[in-house]
Amino acid sequence: MPQRDKKAEPRPKPRLYLVTPSIEDAAAFANLMAAALAAGDVAAVLLRLADADERSLINRAKALCPVVQGKDAALLIEGRADLVARAGCDGAHLTGIDAFNDALETLKPERIAGAGGLASRHDAMTVAEAGADYVMFGEPDADGARAAFAQIEERIAWWAEVFELPCVGYAAALEEVGALVAAGADFVALGDWLWREPQHVAAQIAAATQQLSLPETAS
Repeated sequence: MPQRDKKAEPRPKPRLYLVTPSIEDAAAFANLMAAALAAGDVAAVLLRLADADERSLINRAKALCPVVQGKDAALLIEGRADLVARAGCDGAHLTGIDAFNDALETLKPERIAGAGGLASRHDAMTVAEAGADYVMFGEPDADGARAAFAQIEERIAWWAEVFELPCVGYAAALEEVGALVAAGADFVALGDWLWREPQHVAAQIAAATQQLSLPETAS
């Protein structure tokens, strides 16, 4: 796994990574998704799908693909790597080493394989060495729990200092975006909190985009 050259040029400006709520009605969500993408600098969208039969899941993803990809953003599916190609998506995000390893052959080399749910530094290095396209730090688990924010900042700072592979820092609130940028995140994920008040989504994304330009904290 390539390590970061100490004399390398600074990393590119961070970008946003949107995490959708659990989607049942993709057609109803499409307009809100379009408005969100128009409001700021979004590199990727992680599509979370509510349980349904396989055909329904594929159709939901297909309904949102042109909305996201038409804005030059990547559309990833949470977990279901087996649906990615059939839905025309760009890749999948896998939680945990086992899920990542199980999906890798399905996704590579044509599509993005992202990894989260990484409990330790060793886990992050393991998926990176296996071929992950990015690692995510700070996302909540299935019960909504997450590490202390200071620990998330420390993990991102370590990764950005040592490794070239991009990392995504998960912001649990708008106020965390700037701190994740300062820590060295290449992308900042905005999750469930973003969508709770649909009328404010565009404004929140615009505000998050402004924080992407904050100067890094001096070390």
